[in-house]
Formats: sequence, structure tokens, C-alpha cells
Amino acid sequence: MASPDALLTYTLKEIIGDPAIEVDLVSPYFVPTAAGVASFTALAREGVKINVLTNSLEATDVAAVHAGYAKWREPLLAAGVALYETKRLWRSPRQPERGGLAGSFDASLHAKTFSVDRSRIFVGSFNFDPRSAKLNTEMGFVIESPKLAKQIATTFHHIVPVNAYEVRLSENGKLYWIEQHGEKQVRPDTEPGTSFWQRLGVWILSVLPIEWML
Repeated sequence: MASPDALLTYTLKEIIGDPAIEVDLVSPYFVPTAAGVASFTALAREGVKINVLTNSLEATDVAAVHAGYAKWREPLLAAGVALYETKRLWRSPRQPERGGLAGSFDASLHAKTFSVDRSRIFVGSFNFDPRSAKLNTEMGFVIESPKLAKQIATTFHHIVPVNAYEVRLSENGKLYWIEQHGEKQVRPDTEPGTSFWQRLGVWILSVLPIEWML
């Protein structure tokens, strides 16, 4: 097993440093774990704006990963982290339906990138999850480019809200979703585009001790 200072997470922290203003993160598989939530919370308390885009349950291809993410939504939102979940993409009528707990593989988000302080970005194979952090062999590029970093930030502000669900926390601590339809907003109180059985399956997965494998 690799030593902690040989892992990509350690190398990235050494190169990128500590965010001071803003972090825009795109990760198809986003499983922050308790340690990640604590780090995001600490950054948010210091005034760092954090935006996260990941797959919704209707778009994911691995329900277990969504379960590992879903149980951390409330504390992340309470800390001030902005969460967006990509909508299921359009498919051709000839493409087969892939539902159930497996999700919909052809509709998933696949990009993996993040920008820090609108000055530098990371692009690579790394997902923000335990498997990428400790089990997989991952690679990527750190690019010093305010222009590219600003484009990612602009995407979060203008494009992501139109093409993804924004997850919010009500005053009584319940999750709800905001979906833009032109000038109108739709507010589902359960995960959009999913069935009761999908949501139940994800809940069951979320209580199993499998987070370290996700």
C-alpha cells in the first residue's frame, strides 16, 4: 500500500494549496466521507464559496456511489456548500432504457475537474471518492490558467443551474430540489426522475459499511 504522501490527494494539496476564495468541483462519483465534509465545512466557515456538480440518482450508473454521497448532503448544505445534480440526458428512442438500482449509464456525467480561486484547475481521472483517493491509480494535470478557471466558474453560475437540479435544505432540515424550466421553477420534494424503490434501495445501501470501497 502506498504511503499517504505518495497519494494523489496529498500531491494535489501540495501543488494547489489551500483555497482562499472559491472551489468549483465536478465529480461524477462524489463521496466526500466524514473527513471531506469536515474539510468543506472548515473552508466554508473561512468564507470560501464551494460549488459541487455530481450525478443525480436518475443519472448515475452506480447507485451505491450515490448512496455514499446522498447521506452527506444535509451537512454539506448546512455548511453552505452549493450542490448541483446533473439531470438525466436525452437519449435516442433506439437506446434501451436502463433503470432500477443500476442507474442509467448512457445518461451519466463523466467529466472530472475542479478549479481553485479562478486561477488554476485540475483535469484528470480522479473522482472525489475513497476509491480514487486510496485504491485506484489516478492521474491528471494541474493547469495554471485564470482563463480556463474563470470559464468553469462561469459555467457554474450560468449553465449548471439550467441543466442540473440544485439541491437545497428547507428551514425544517428537509431536502428539496430546484429545477429550472425557462423562467419558471419546479420544486420536487423527492429525488427527481426516480421511483420509491430506487430511493429505498439507495437508503439501504447508505447504511451498509461499504463507504471505503466507493
